Amino acid sequence: MPTLVLLRHGQSQWNLENRFTGWWDVDLSNAGVAEARAAGTLLRERGLDFDRCFTSVLTRAIRTLNLVLHEMDRLWLPTAKDWRLNERHYGGLTGLNKQEMVEKVGEEQVRIWRRSYDVPPPPLEEGSAYDVARDRRYADIAVPATESLKDTVARAVPYFNSAIAPALKDGKRVLVAAHGNSLRGIVKHLSNIGDDEIVGVEIPTGQPLVYELADDLTVERYYYLRDA
Repeated sequence: MPTLVLLRHGQSQWNLENRFTGWWDVDLSNAGVAEARAAGTLLRERGLDFDRCFTSVLTRAIRTLNLVLHEMDRLWLPTAKDWRLNERHYGGLTGLNKQEMVEKVGEEQVRIWRRSYDVPPPPLEEGSAYDVARDRRYADIAVPATESLKDTVARAVPYFNSAIAPALKDGKRVLVAAHGNSLRGIVKHLSNIGDDEIVGVEIPTGQPLVYELADDLTVERYYYLRDA
């Protein structure tokens, strides 16, 4: 039975500061480090093990994965890093405080930007300090100026199908450490959740979500490990 564990990174410094983060590369907060270590300890104590790992190219996800694997004595596991597992690009909202934006444009507009399926935030302005287009890790791609959840799903799910699903079908036990919205895309795909419903699915930081799959990768059972 293939086993897949999805893990949203631990709390980041900008999570702590209530700022829109997206593709901007921030580190874990102290609480996020503790969450990642606790996740690794929980996985080890519950007897889970892995053969392959996948993560984004953002520090908060990579560091979460490394902290988890350190707690499991599995730092040597092969790991693939890919931008398609990155968080959703928040465009012109990147770096802004969420509550301050509520006060500026209203709660309803911020809710639409954050929770609608196919409405992206305003694009990032050219020359913004948060523009990562020239970042070396994105040398071979066209960095988006903004993304909706739909856009994020449209890159995360094909990556799942092309890279992660084959490992699962080969019988590999897989751990994916990524971000709230890229993981929403994978959850939407696996659990066949509708567009309107997926926007309300909350994936907490640092909590392993276990999928027990049939050989054809249909879902037999899924649960948060802390609740099992």
